[in-house]
Amino acid sequence: MNPAGIPLKEPSVSVAAVDTEQFERALIDASTRVPVLIFYTSAVAWLILGTLLAGFVSFKLHMPDLLSDISFLTWGRMRPAHMNVMVYGWASMAGMGTAIWLMARLCRTVLRYPLLLVTGAGFWNLGVLLGVGGILLGDSTGYQWLEFPSYAAIILFVAYTLVASWAVLMFRFRRGEQIYITQWYLLAAFLWFPWLYAAGQLMLFVVPVQGVLQAAVGWWYANNLLFLWFGAIGLGTAYYMIPKVIGRPVYSYHLAAIGFWSYALFSSWTGMQRLVDGPFPAWMVTASIAATILTLIPVATVGLNHHMTMQGYFPLMRYSPTLRFTVFGAMSYTVFSLVGVLISLRSVARYVNFSQASIAYSHLGLYAFFTMVIFGSMYYIVPRLIGREWRYASLIKLHFWASAYGIGLMTLMLLAGGFTQGASTENPSLAFSESVESVLPYLRGRSLSGILLTVSHFIFAYHFGLMLFGLGRKATVPTFLNPVEAEGAEVAH
Repeated sequence: MNPAGIPLKEPSVSVAAVDTEQFERALIDASTRVPVLIFYTSAVAWLILGTLLAGFVSFKLHMPDLLSDISFLTWGRMRPAHMNVMVYGWASMAGMGTAIWLMARLCRTVLRYPLLLVTGAGFWNLGVLLGVGGILLGDSTGYQWLEFPSYAAIILFVAYTLVASWAVLMFRFRRGEQIYITQWYLLAAFLWFPWLYAAGQLMLFVVPVQGVLQAAVGWWYANNLLFLWFGAIGLGTAYYMIPKVIGRPVYSYHLAAIGFWSYALFSSWTGMQRLVDGPFPAWMVTASIAATILTLIPVATVGLNHHMTMQGYFPLMRYSPTLRFTVFGAMSYTVFSLVGVLISLRSVARYVNFSQASIAYSHLGLYAFFTMVIFGSMYYIVPRLIGREWRYASLIKLHFWASAYGIGLMTLMLLAGGFTQGASTENPSLAFSESVESVLPYLRGRSLSGILLTVSHFIFAYHFGLMLFGLGRKATVPTFLNPVEAEGAEVAH
C-alpha cells in the first residue's frame, strides 16, 4: 500500500498463470463487445430521450397550461411515456447489458450465441418505440409501468425470451463449479422478470381480474419490478464491482447467502402496502407491510457485507469512478429501503398515499440506487470493450456530482412536498385547492433538480460517445478522478 492509499499489484506466484488469465479475460471481453455495446448505446439514447421528457413533465406540474392544447403533449400522456422510456428503455437495457458482461466473465467462457442477444436488443428497442408511440397516441392501458399497449408488450416478451435463453445457456456451459454471489442475483433477476411481466399481463389484460383486484395486481407488479428486476441486477452488480476494484474478496459469503434468500422471500410480498385504507382485505395489506419491514433483514446483511468489504479502502473512492458511483448506489439502497418501510406504516401512509412521497420512493430505487450502480459498472466495463480509457476525469466528476446533488435535491423536494401535501389534505379547514397549491414550491425545486440531472446525463452521453468512436485515452492505467500521488500505482482492476 502506497501513501496515496492505492494498493500496488502484488507479486504473482506464476507470471504464466496471470498472463493466461488475462488472455482469457481479453477473449471474453472481445466476444461480448458488440452485444453489450448495442445494449449500452440503445440505453444511453433512451436515457437522453427520457431526460428531455422528464424536464417537460416536471415543468407541466407547476405550469399546467404549457402546450395543453396539443393532445399528445398533455401530462396524462407525457408522464407515462417518460416513465416507460426510463424503465424499459434506459434502465432495463443498461441493466441487461451489464448482466451480459458479468455473466460471461463469471461463467469464464466466451460469449455463446451472440445473435440471440443482438436480435433481442433489436426487438426490445422496437417494442419500447411502439409502446411509447402508442402511449402518446392515447393507447395507454392506464396501469403504472404496464402502460404499453398489447402489441408492444408481445414484442418485448419475445425480445426478453431471446435474452433470457442466452443467460440460461451461458450458465449451462460455464467453466468451474463455483457459483458467485453476483450470479445468484443475475440468474434470479432473469427468471423473475418473465414471471412478473407474464403474471401482470395475464391478470390485467388476457384474463383480467375483476374490480379493485386490478389495483392490487398493478401495485404488486410495479413494486416487484423495482425489487426483483432492477434491485436484483443492482445488488448483483455492486457485489461484483466493489470487491473487484479494491482487490479483496467479499467479507462474508454467509451474510451474502442470508441477504439473498431473505431478499427473494420478503421482496416478492411487497406492493399491497400502497393500498392502505383501500377497499381490500386487511390481511393482504398487513402481509405486505410486514414483508416490507422484514426487507430490513437483507438491507442490514448487504449493508454490513459491503461496509466490511470496504473497511480500510474507503479512500479509494477519491480515485475510482466505479467505486464512487457504486458505493453511492449501495448506500442509496439502504436509504431507499428505510423510506419504503416508513411510508408503508399505516400511521404514515394515511398522510402520504397519493402524494409526491411515493414518487420520491420510486426515484430513490430506480435512480439513486440502480442507475448510480449501473453508471459505475459502465465506467468499469466500457474501457474493457473499447480498449481505451475514459478521456476526461473532469467530466466524470461533473457527472457524479450533478447526479448526486440532482437526485438528492429531487428526493428531498418530493418527500417534503409529499408530507406537506398529505398534512394539508388531512386538514379539514383547508380547501382541496389549497392543499394542491401547498406543494407547488417543492415541485419548482424538483424542476431545478431535474436541470442538474439533465446536465449530468448529457455529459455522460457525450463522454460515452467519445469512447464509442474510439476517442478515449490510450493508456495502461484507468482514468483516476484525482491525480495519484505515487507514480506507478494502479487501482486493482
